[in-house]
Amino acid sequence: LLWQGGEQVISQTLSLGVLVAFLSYIQKMYQPVRFLAEKFNIMQSALASAERVFSLMDEKEIIHDPPAPKAPSPVKGSIAFENVVFAYNEGEPVLKGVSFKIEQGETVAVVGATGAGKSTLIKLLVRFYDVQGGKILLDGVDIRSMDRAFLRSQIGLVMQDAFLFAETIGYNIRLGSSKISDQDLEKVASMVNADRFISKREGGFEEIISEEGSTLSTGERQLLSFGRALAFDPTILVLDEATSNIDPETERLIENALINLTRQRTSLIIAHRLSTIQRADRILVLHKGQIREQGTHEELMAKKGTYYRLYKLQYQ
Repeated sequence: LLWQGGEQVISQTLSLGVLVAFLSYIQKMYQPVRFLAEKFNIMQSALASAERVFSLMDEKEIIHDPPAPKAPSPVKGSIAFENVVFAYNEGEPVLKGVSFKIEQGETVAVVGATGAGKSTLIKLLVRFYDVQGGKILLDGVDIRSMDRAFLRSQIGLVMQDAFLFAETIGYNIRLGSSKISDQDLEKVASMVNADRFISKREGGFEEIISEEGSTLSTGERQLLSFGRALAFDPTILVLDEATSNIDPETERLIENALINLTRQRTSLIIAHRLSTIQRADRILVLHKGQIREQGTHEELMAKKGTYYRLYKLQYQ
């Protein structure tokens, strides 16, 4: 059209104004078509997403609460894994007869290579899955006989990737709970060193952060997760890979925060960064689904076994 119209303008059989007006009308005529095409693509994407959501909602639960749930009262926080066996795929066991006990108030760290089964321990402890052999006890009671909501209310879980909402900093710590006051927020933020960056923000606890906390650094998101766990005052604290991917200065802040988090709490720490778990009361070395070694940092270094090699690999 532009080529043909240009020739007619040059030959003076068509005025320039008519050509410009014609092209403008053509563009306006196709605008609704382009708009509909864009909306169609959005609808197609939404339908595909909705299909996945509805498919997930239609999935039947494989973990059920018992008809007559039991619960220790009061919960003290002693945890025992007794000959635990588990596999995601049949014939490929991830845990092979794992047994260990964490006493009330004790801090135990689990280390091992990727795929050793460290994160699986946590998934079983909070009953995302049930054990296929052996049992897990909380204060001597099999967790399969407990109500899941009750069990999870006793556990503060801190993951490596902090799940944050497009809400205020305060909301992301208290998660809408009316039981956590503003004074509680300030207290827990101070205990986990999160107050250092919160106080520098114009809105403080009322400042809205973006979804997934993309406006915060990795360390800041991690400290908020610590504050969230501490705010609910759990009996048991579980940290899964919570000390990875941070700079040395933030690591120092997190190490100090961990001391406050684990004080007088049964704590299970799973991490690759060995420097942050040297203060643990006991360290378990998980290798190919089995407990290969256990002891304090000094004891394991003296053995010069798997833990010794992991430590040397990380610092050489």
